[in-house]
Amino acid sequence: MNDRPLLALTMGDPSGVGPEVVAKALRRPDVYERSRPFVAGLVPVLERAVGVVGSPATVRVIESPEAASPGPDTIEVLPIEVEGTDFPVGQVSEASGRAAYASILAAAALARDGAVDAMVTAPVNKAALELAGVQEMGHTEILKRVAGARRTVTMLVSGNLRCMHLSTHKPLPEACEFVTRENVLDAVHLTDEHFKKWGFARPRIAVAALNPHGGDNGLIGRHEIEHIRPAVEDAVAAGIDASGPIPADSVFNQAVAGRFDVVVVMYHDQGHIAIKVHGFEESVTVNLGLPFIRTSVDHGTAFDIAGTGKADETSMVEAIRLAVSLATQSALA
Repeated sequence: MNDRPLLALTMGDPSGVGPEVVAKALRRPDVYERSRPFVAGLVPVLERAVGVVGSPATVRVIESPEAASPGPDTIEVLPIEVEGTDFPVGQVSEASGRAAYASILAAAALARDGAVDAMVTAPVNKAALELAGVQEMGHTEILKRVAGARRTVTMLVSGNLRCMHLSTHKPLPEACEFVTRENVLDAVHLTDEHFKKWGFARPRIAVAALNPHGGDNGLIGRHEIEHIRPAVEDAVAAGIDASGPIPADSVFNQAVAGRFDVVVVMYHDQGHIAIKVHGFEESVTVNLGLPFIRTSVDHGTAFDIAGTGKADETSMVEAIRLAVSLATQSALA
């Protein structure tokens, strides 16, 4: 069944659990029922991971995405070129940073050029990327540059809770300064646009408040009065089903109960904490604003358990599932 979406997976940081969660996910038959995944990576890294997790799969080299014909007994790898082969387990490593970066670039180029239906990423380590000379903070920033995107933002998904982040990798004071009428309205428009692409006829968008109690009519902050509420009113005037600002201590319960399809949150931890409390293992990242589909695990490199085979592959499996849903437009609805 070659109508199954073709997915380019990254291997993540070779010193972390990325290759292991990839190897674990790719031994599950249900993954192949809906997709054709392969890894843009290094054969020795995947072979090591297969051994660590005790998978019976064989690692096989493919020369192009079109040659991919994977199954639970074979992990197919499209090789990348990287200097060095020494990737110490459980340590920050410049070599591992270079390899992780090369894997991202290879998968992103395939997705950007339409050679695959989506890319799915394993975790990287920011310190290792920095040692390797990478200027960007993480996947989102790298992919924005590769794609030439005007703006790229992060949404987290866990079950029926979806949080679209106004900002992610900003210190809290900068994140608060970023809460402007223009930025909030742009985020709501971007959310509405993508959810309609994914099958929602009229997405119900909640916009979280920034301050406690929604600012309490200006007594404990004026962001809601001066920026968030005017942005929501602008969105409603444009025909978008937007509500807010809604205090953050109540908006997530309302979303989980089914009142809203997605919550636009004001900063990193506001959304990440809600998602990870709601369902840590199942949480997945997806980018909005890219001209291609990218989903990702929502956990780090976990150096403390790397090489033990203990890493849980649930988030990787969910990232693959979500990539398939978005690619086939059967998405979140």
